[in-house]
Amino acid sequence: MKEWKNASLLITGIGMSNLGNWIYFIALNLTILNLTGSAAAVAGLFVIKPIALLVTNFWSGSVIDRVNIKKLMIWVDVIRGVLICIIPFITTLWMIYGMIFIIQIVGSVFGPSSSIYITKVVPSENRQRFNSFMSMTNSSAFLLGPALSGVLIMLVGTELCIFINGVSFFLCALCINFLPNIERDVANGRERIKLKVLMKDWQTVAQFARSAKYFISIYILFQSAMLLGFAVDSQEAPYIKQHLLLSDQEYGLMVSVTGIGSLTGAFVSALLGKRIAIRWYISLGMLLTAVCYVLFYASSGFISATIAFILLGFFMSFASTGYTTFYQQHVPTDLMGRFGSLADMVQGSIQIVLTLLLGLLADVFSLQLVCLIFSGIGVWVSLVLCLRVVSGRKRELASDGVNI
Repeated sequence: MKEWKNASLLITGIGMSNLGNWIYFIALNLTILNLTGSAAAVAGLFVIKPIALLVTNFWSGSVIDRVNIKKLMIWVDVIRGVLICIIPFITTLWMIYGMIFIIQIVGSVFGPSSSIYITKVVPSENRQRFNSFMSMTNSSAFLLGPALSGVLIMLVGTELCIFINGVSFFLCALCINFLPNIERDVANGRERIKLKVLMKDWQTVAQFARSAKYFISIYILFQSAMLLGFAVDSQEAPYIKQHLLLSDQEYGLMVSVTGIGSLTGAFVSALLGKRIAIRWYISLGMLLTAVCYVLFYASSGFISATIAFILLGFFMSFASTGYTTFYQQHVPTDLMGRFGSLADMVQGSIQIVLTLLLGLLADVFSLQLVCLIFSGIGVWVSLVLCLRVVSGRKRELASDGVNI
């Protein structure tokens, strides 16, 4: 009972901040558009986060693995809340960019930190179900956030919406404050993070990667398929507007039903969490997600594209839940911060390259053809992942601790 009380506080806190993030995201886009009148200025927002990750992730994991995780998460939320509440008082674009960059740098440690905390607080037999509920909460935020933001912007303006996100971080910090401290060895907590320490940490991560070959093979295949999906996601709006010739209203409706698909998928995955092994969530979930990308970019109208979108959201919830549980079961908590941060840095670099490459090819060749080729490669990678997971020896899977 105590475990689920802690889990509920975690889900509530992170869920509120995610909902606030969606409200803030829409409001911030409009704020910058109203300030500059430039679509390019709005596009600049999408570049800030990966740049911040590249700047921080080569050292942030070393910090995360050496401090009290609960206190770190609380301070990150409080600082982000304060900084976001300052944004409405800023009147120049570059100062807003600078503030968002600082917010992203501070927030870059929250994801790896929360992964460690969840792994420590949630018992291994409950993680698959917990991750499903977390996915359902995130899907609800994705579904409700933009709609709620639209209503609030219409009633009270963009400034209050940005303040709401700041308050959501304070509420998240309050929920985390009621959670227990986790027992971790932080004997090196006062060790100064110098280049020598960073190099030693990178070597430790490399040694882990060499010793956990099965996990690394699944990790690389899954992330490769996801990165290909993220790349084709960048051409979603041009495809809908230029190829399918749909209206803004139809586009908005499609995005909303994707949230419904994700929410339904997360709910079903939570119900089946005790009955289906995570290897099926990872393998079939990712394979069917990749197939849905192909179906979407092969669609010829609103109905077929919408069906593909719904199924995409549904199956991605399974894939995400399975992967998150698999990651928590295989990466040691005392290494999770360093591994996660370095991995995110590499993935961010690859994502930038893939997205730019796809965009360049889409300008030279047919947008639909290029997206179908990238999606097809994603299906091939997912098939390899599926075969690798399913054919894995039982002793390799035994450490999962759930539903072998």
